[in-house]
Amino acid sequence: MIKKLFIILLTFAQFCASGQTFQIGHITVTFVDSSRSNRAVATEIYYPADVAGDNQAFASTLAVAPVISFGHGFVMTYDAYFNFRDLLVPKGYILAFPKTEGSLSPSHSDFGKDLSFVLKSINKQGLLSSSILYGKVDTFNCVMGHSMGGGASLLAVQSDPSIKSIVTFAAAETTPSAIAASSAVKIPALFFAGVNDCVSPPVSNQQPMYVAAMSDCKHYIGIKGGSHCQMAESNVACSFGEATCSPAPTISRATQHKIIDSYLLPWLDYTLKASCTSGLQFNNLLAADTSVSYLKNCNLCNSSSVANLSASPQISVYPNPSADWVSFDHIPLNCTQLVITNITGENIATYPLQGRLSLSVKDYASGIYLYKIIGHNTAPIVGKLQVRH
Repeated sequence: MIKKLFIILLTFAQFCASGQTFQIGHITVTFVDSSRSNRAVATEIYYPADVAGDNQAFASTLAVAPVISFGHGFVMTYDAYFNFRDLLVPKGYILAFPKTEGSLSPSHSDFGKDLSFVLKSINKQGLLSSSILYGKVDTFNCVMGHSMGGGASLLAVQSDPSIKSIVTFAAAETTPSAIAASSAVKIPALFFAGVNDCVSPPVSNQQPMYVAAMSDCKHYIGIKGGSHCQMAESNVACSFGEATCSPAPTISRATQHKIIDSYLLPWLDYTLKASCTSGLQFNNLLAADTSVSYLKNCNLCNSSSVANLSASPQISVYPNPSADWVSFDHIPLNCTQLVITNITGENIATYPLQGRLSLSVKDYASGIYLYKIIGHNTAPIVGKLQVRH
């Protein structure tokens, strides 16, 4: 008989990232892609830890962490993006930097494939008992990138339906075209631009990417006075290129980073950790912020949804993991439907709801599934279901 593991899942409004701050652990791994003539993809991986440093144990109090694969800009190195590492890893994210395509003649196509391959490879590390990441890798992931790496991120999403979300910073057009690839983007997408970017101007780069994206939820944020290179840390290669064009930035690097951070963390907490509270924070900031211009086609959450869900009883899903039956209890009466999908979003089954449901998973293959509880006039309640046979 399966030992019952009871996991109380808070409502969508309460299901948010932990306020705990972690130290930054680090490992260097070279992944080998056998499907591309054993291509070696050297990768720097930073993860939440109790003790900072190389090869330290994963944070003991953190169950799992979403994975982000980050693409660097043209002739830029991964350490130019420690501003993102220092923001995200202490908040419970695994951040990976593939170090490929750093030459003067990079292959954008290969770089996009590398970003996707790293996500898959880290997921496998989570299943490997000898890895520091064993049992700690969440199936929710994101691809991000700056400049060339932003364009390559769009190429990655075009060819990999398992990617859950994308964020780009001053994304640049690539060969093949990242703008054309945007038309395949159906996942949550966030495009950052510097209004004073003279390297990859928004009007010919990020704005067409945003317009082409087919996502049901996408945002474009233009940072007024922001520049191309100030998305990252100070970098000689980037600064040299930016010095040859105009306009120059009219805000400081620190100010530009502060603006980025204020949106990036709540957006990721919403899309990767299902925090409706973070989504509401994002919406409220965007509506009041005079330091940015923006385009959007959705709200991440709304205040009435948060109020309604906060007043609902806690939903319990147990046992989870399970091999036979799973019970869904304390479901709000205005919730009428339960939808089960696989991790790529493919619909597996739909069930009617009347306060509770006992669901047989005997015929489900072992793995991670997603459930969505749908009701009237509320945001969906989402979570993960693990089947183990």
